[in-house]
Amino acid sequence: MKTKVTLKELVGTKIIYAVLLVSYYWMWARRDWHDYYETVQMVVGIFTIVFFLLQAGRIRRYSKEEKDEMAIRNLHRTDAAGLKIMVVAVSIIAFASAIFGIEGRITGYALVAMILALAVIRFILFSIMDSKGV
Repeated sequence: MKTKVTLKELVGTKIIYAVLLVSYYWMWARRDWHDYYETVQMVVGIFTIVFFLLQAGRIRRYSKEEKDEMAIRNLHRTDAAGLKIMVVAVSIIAFASAIFGIEGRITGYALVAMILALAVIRFILFSIMDSKGV
């Protein structure tokens, strides 16, 4: 792992953060219990610790490298588009929950799914903008 850390790599790892968020929400919000859940929780917990340690090293290395100004501008534009998508999605979830009386746990699942979808969309948009050099 002595290669140069790119901004695209850091944006892509946000998808793993979102998957971890969905996993932890599932662990906290579920109402049933099976014997294998304890194993799943341990695996996710160990993966989270190892991933955060590896990611901390990559971020430290990235902070010492020369920055790609075009990629940073593309990331800002991608984040602006992502913010607009998020506002629309959260508004739809909020009004649907209020109008149809959707249970809070289900609304939580919708919110964490929206965060995961937004992380994937952000990576795709950034990859497209960065590859075109816009």
